[in-house]
Amino acid sequence: MAKKQRKEIKYAEADLIKLFNLKRLVGNEEHPLMIEWTNITIPILDEFEKNSFDKILKKAKKNIEGWNEEELKVKFIATVVDLGYLEEDNERYKTYYERELFTTINDNYLYLKADFMIAEGILDKPSTPYFYFQEYKKLKDPSGDPVPQLLEGFLIAQDKNKNGKPLYGCTVTGKLWDFFILDDKTYCISKSYVCTDKEDLLEIIAILRKFKEILETRLLI
Repeated sequence: MAKKQRKEIKYAEADLIKLFNLKRLVGNEEHPLMIEWTNITIPILDEFEKNSFDKILKKAKKNIEGWNEEELKVKFIATVVDLGYLEEDNERYKTYYERELFTTINDNYLYLKADFMIAEGILDKPSTPYFYFQEYKKLKDPSGDPVPQLLEGFLIAQDKNKNGKPLYGCTVTGKLWDFFILDDKTYCISKSYVCTDKEDLLEIIAILRKFKEILETRLLI
């Protein structure tokens, strides 16, 4: 007889902190891994990249408040991911979209449908996740808060990976991009980057590119 899957629970960020004894830090200078990750050089875009950058920046400034979730992904996030060099060109990892992940830790059931993740895997089966990306268009909506969703993804990955390595991720809430790391029981949230600001958007792209460097030189070893 098939094992019955447990019911998904909507955790708040505070619930996860209490259940898993997590420590929360906020700021680019509050954790060594966040300092390293956000210590970036503004990228010089080639002509093709600059054209793509200018187009999405113009679109976002004009339309981002009216985009629904799918429009945000297609019209903006997909290009940022490309400019951040996160699409796979390495046989050791792949990018996955809309994948369901779950585990039980100390009788606490965790479930995530990841908007985007980078993981080792074979064909359509991810195995070892390294990066999660969760987004939600509205600035305030308790049913769509991406932070606890991202934390669940981190905790699931810790339980599955069992390698002691840190995890990286990002949330998008309205115009704001926030970067996250989880190192053992401590998670750190970067300052917020406003994606409709030209300099901030360049920094977002630089941070994504820096993650790719961290992934290939450290996490995959």
